[in-house]
Amino acid sequence: MKITIHRGTNQIGGCITEIQSSKGNKILIDLGHNLPNGDDNADDVFDKQENLNAILKGVSDIFYSHYHGDHIGFEAKIPATIKQHMGELAIKMVSMLKHHMIFAKDLKDDAEASLNALCKFEPYKAFERVQYGDIFVTPLPVSHSAVDAYMFLIECDGCMVLHSGDFRDHGYYATQKLDAIKNYLAQNVDVLITEGTMLGRGDKRVMSEQELQNEAVRKLKGRYNFILCSSMDIDRIVSFSKAREIIDKRIRIIADSYQVAQIKTVKKELPYPYSELFAYPYGRDMKHEFPRMKRYGFMMFVRDSPSFEKRIDEVIAETGILPSEINFVYSQFEGYIKEDHKAFRPRLCNFVHRYNWNLIKLHTSGHASKEALRRLVEITNPQMAIIPIHKEKDSNFAELQLDSNLQDKIVTQSKCFEKQVGNQKVRVEIEIK
Repeated sequence: MKITIHRGTNQIGGCITEIQSSKGNKILIDLGHNLPNGDDNADDVFDKQENLNAILKGVSDIFYSHYHGDHIGFEAKIPATIKQHMGELAIKMVSMLKHHMIFAKDLKDDAEASLNALCKFEPYKAFERVQYGDIFVTPLPVSHSAVDAYMFLIECDGCMVLHSGDFRDHGYYATQKLDAIKNYLAQNVDVLITEGTMLGRGDKRVMSEQELQNEAVRKLKGRYNFILCSSMDIDRIVSFSKAREIIDKRIRIIADSYQVAQIKTVKKELPYPYSELFAYPYGRDMKHEFPRMKRYGFMMFVRDSPSFEKRIDEVIAETGILPSEINFVYSQFEGYIKEDHKAFRPRLCNFVHRYNWNLIKLHTSGHASKEALRRLVEITNPQMAIIPIHKEKDSNFAELQLDSNLQDKIVTQSKCFEKQVGNQKVRVEIEIK
């Protein structure tokens, strides 16, 4: 058996993990595109088809842990002979995103190509153990800032590998209690491949979604609120929706038709407690809404685009609400609006500071805290190796202060192991590129 970490040990995003059995069967876990720096397009060696073909040689199946672009991004370039898999709800969510992107002329062709690929995806189901050649894969649902996200339990050549994907334990649906993972382990995990996003982000305690909701109740007493968060981060939308219920049920929650469609899609699958949203269609005015917004207040979800700039300008002009009366809630990674951060996005920063309103930063990560990472390692108790991925180059898993037995199993360079399986020894090769 061979585990190859093609990418991820020294960067966040763009993760690619390969599992190959002793018989030569080969699968990939995630095939993510590199993240961009700021407003620039992301460069990626696999944008060249010949490089992509090289990494796909011999691969039969690709399993995507969730729909974020740093985990899925090349789906339209994958040969038809290779099967692609993702959760059923996740496929619906990203398909809706691509349908929405078709309206942008510069994105139309790529979006249509992606949709053609997505319609051929084969969905996997939570907790359903399926055999692919001589490799077994069991998806385990986790909480993340994307709905329908998964870890993967992989059985191959008598060994068990757990690939965490991106996860956290502070969302609303968190097996989303980590202790539940024990119920699905037929034996001890041999190799744990786990994310480490938060390792390089200091020791600040990670706020839970429930705590974020409580903070929203406390800070959004002002009746007029524009909210910037991911349209596909349903937990976050629920946090603000539930906060509104406590503050004042007369406050209108407003979103565009795309955002409302995403929420309705999730609502059919997951028992999230939503307030009703008012959806405004593209190219249509909201004048009949302005008197109500002025009188009772609003929570309006926005995105950093010219169309939303016009919509915000219209709301302020038509209602007569002063910018000083408005809360602008920024609920995304703070690095995007910090000039000294490599992820700084000038356009987004200008959008956030468009008016002299009351800027409120209210966000929590979609990734595992140090405490959650430590607990995952202790619960799974890997017998061979712990491989940290999805982390900054200078991040160190030693920060978790594991006991010496587990600390010694952290693998950051290529290494080989042997395991006794029945009457024979199985060789497990780990290659880190």
